[in-house]
Amino acid sequence: MKEADYHHIDDKELLKNFYADHNNEWLGILLQRYTLLLLGVSMKYLKNEEQAKDCVQQVFLKVIQELHKYKVDYFKSWLYMVAKNHCLQILREKKGLHTVAINEQLMGRTEDRESIQTLLENEQNLNWLAESIAELNNEQQQCVTLFYLQKKSYREVSEATGFTLLQVKSYIQNGKRNLKNLLEQKMKENKPS
Repeated sequence: MKEADYHHIDDKELLKNFYADHNNEWLGILLQRYTLLLLGVSMKYLKNEEQAKDCVQQVFLKVIQELHKYKVDYFKSWLYMVAKNHCLQILREKKGLHTVAINEQLMGRTEDRESIQTLLENEQNLNWLAESIAELNNEQQQCVTLFYLQKKSYREVSEATGFTLLQVKSYIQNGKRNLKNLLEQKMKENKPS
């Protein structure tokens, strides 16, 4: 089955088909749709192309296992969270870090609170960026991911996607504008009162 043969079927329908017959080919179509998104998320966190590619494969396996156990309604956002959490787990293991609760003593000094707050805000902005990329249409998502996250040239993006150079430039320009709007909207919605 080629993904192009099922381009007209949305994610919910593919998931419904999978849950009806548990045929992994439906998952294959879904995962193929979001391979670039997964690679982009993995690159963002791991900063290494080979590790990111390995991570995508590991996420594929995890998704296949999890979807046999649980019902998911919003595949794209769920997939993003699975990938993000997997990357964070890899980073924790690599650095030998364990989650540590921030205690009252650490939170006591003003400069500590401010630096922690800045870190949390930066993480939130990265989350909003990844969520916003996931909300772009497929063409913009592919071009923006390849151009900005994987640092490909217009020509390399064109070769990877099959789009003309003019289309690539248009998708990147429109994707960048849409990303800006989506990010501003998320920031406005989550602004403390």
